[in-house]
Amino acid sequence: MSKLHLVFGGRVRDPQGLEFVSLDEIHLVGLFPDYASALDAWRSNAQRTVDDAEMKYVVVHMHRLLEPELGGHN
Repeated sequence: MSKLHLVFGGRVRDPQGLEFVSLDEIHLVGLFPDYASALDAWRSNAQRTVDDAEMKYVVVHMHRLLEPELGGHN
């Protein structure tokens, strides 16, 4: 199985948290087959919105959710 990673972002209530203001306005960047490509996509979107403290992009390690017993990094 690939080590799938999801990258998405949106406006958060608190810049230090992960409570998104509107799930209808989430920007789904995409699914990526490895951490390196997900990180590149995250970095590109995060840098594009760097001046807006309430915009946050995240990388979700989907493979860890799908197969938690495997553990592992990235």
